[in-house]
Amino acid sequence: MWRTAISALAFAAMTLPTHACDLALALAVDVSGSVDSREYGIQMNGLAHALRDPIISEALVRGDSRLMLVQWTGASRQQVTIPWTRIDSFDAIDAFAVAVEQDIRVWRNFSTAIGEALQATMDTFAQVPDCKRHLIDLSGDGFSNEGLEPTTVHPELRAAGITVNAIAIEESEPDLTAYFFENVIVGEGAFVVSAAGFLDYPERIRKKLLREVTQQTAVLD
Repeated sequence: MWRTAISALAFAAMTLPTHACDLALALAVDVSGSVDSREYGIQMNGLAHALRDPIISEALVRGDSRLMLVQWTGASRQQVTIPWTRIDSFDAIDAFAVAVEQDIRVWRNFSTAIGEALQATMDTFAQVPDCKRHLIDLSGDGFSNEGLEPTTVHPELRAAGITVNAIAIEESEPDLTAYFFENVIVGEGAFVVSAAGFLDYPERIRKKLLREVTQQTAVLD
């Protein structure tokens, strides 16, 4: 009888549903001509530091998350520089953060094509179909001035279930947050975080990621 009970428990364990990752998070970093080398370094080091935040890193690991980084600038210039990476341990998140710190800038002197950045980043989510939440985290310091209008990509993003949040770096564009709110973000609960300048970016991106990934922790609990 006890063997029957053990067999039943074993069968139940084997048939329990497996959980896919909770969050696929694409980090889309602005490397257009308005971002100088110092500002690029502030972005990448600030992002890496934020990913190592104890609460953020724990939420990402607990959620068996996927992270990816894309650099973007002009209409024909978007490149995945760190491909989708499974975050299933603290070693994995630290390795990803190191990769971010060491990520070599691909372009330096081109325009700002936010629509194409969203389109190209959206296309990569076909590689992570099993994640519960699909999110693009776009940073930028200027208005889109080349290529597709960002809003033209919104219907496809909605259809794909991808949310876009943004961080507006208002170094020289004081109305950028309003522009991002009206033209860039999309999806249920989408939001914009403002940074007065690049020096404010590290703390603002940390708070932004904290807001994004703690929703994942609530789901897991």
